[in-house]
Amino acid sequence: MDGRVLQRVAAGHPLQTLTDQELRKDTLPVTRDPQPKPCRAWVRFGPHAMQVDAVVVVWNDIACGIRFTVADKEMRCWVWANAVSPVSGRRRIDDG
Repeated sequence: MDGRVLQRVAAGHPLQTLTDQELRKDTLPVTRDPQPKPCRAWVRFGPHAMQVDAVVVVWNDIACGIRFTVADKEMRCWVWANAVSPVSGRRRIDDG
């Protein structure tokens, strides 16, 4: 994804994240990774779905907490686990 398109969409729409109810925070345990793993993930800025380069920092059985940057701004959100694809090998994580 062109970083400029991502920047424009991110500037005009809020990043969406899953709710506590969707995450089942009251019943599902969470795993935190001391060495976040690179991935590609689908995120939503308002009505716009965008695929970004990110790292998975936390997860449970149904969702992943990811971190990524857009124009030097760190962003974090929870997405459904099936919205995340692992990236093999070490790769620079940037604004997509």
